[in-house]
Amino acid sequence: MSRPRFKRILLKLSGEALMGKGQFGIDPNAVDSLAREIIAAREYCPELCLVVGGGNIFRGMAAAALGFDRATADYMGMLATVMNALALQGGLEKLGVETRVLSAIPMASVSEPYIRRRALRHMEKGRIVLFAAGTGNPYFTTDTAAALRAAEMGCDALFKGTSVDGVYTADPKKVADAKRYDELTFSKVLSDDLRVMDASAVALCRDNDIPIIVFNVRQPGNLAEVLAGRGKSTIVHNQE
Repeated sequence: MSRPRFKRILLKLSGEALMGKGQFGIDPNAVDSLAREIIAAREYCPELCLVVGGGNIFRGMAAAALGFDRATADYMGMLATVMNALALQGGLEKLGVETRVLSAIPMASVSEPYIRRRALRHMEKGRIVLFAAGTGNPYFTTDTAAALRAAEMGCDALFKGTSVDGVYTADPKKVADAKRYDELTFSKVLSDDLRVMDASAVALCRDNDIPIIVFNVRQPGNLAEVLAGRGKSTIVHNQE
């Protein structure tokens, strides 16, 4: 299947992508590698924005399950995403790329507040925009934040970077004969509970006709390859 070319995309990364081979925290080598992947991708898509999760530092839902107040735990998780965004900003700017971190929770000393028009202007000027602190509200995942920001920014697609090369009928790390989909509809993802992203994020992309492209971000050069239409991935869209 030929893939469309994109002018503007949102890249959603899990916090684990910054861990490298560690069990938690931020690995400078992983940050440097991701920064290079993102810069290489600009050859095929000039306007990029990102949402990074915080699971390598703190997981709000996991903490809530252990007895933390859910809202408080979610706010702690949002702060973790700010740390990751700042780390990735540092990696990108070390390589000469201008960036801006926009936080949904105001933190004037380290980031700009999230203002939609300001974010759009930054991208129009060629800056990479990193959205931090989720939506700024508890009970919403960074998946939902990514779908929301993709809609607000008028992105052509939402790229979901994972540790596998697409969406499968089952977890390929646990089920040896799981089959990979080349393409899927949003309706099938929701009806079969395929866990591409959480249901609210998938529904938001469906309603705004923003395709989700799932690919393996840990494979060197893969983001650029997928953007060029050559890499292996799964596209989720509205077409039957």
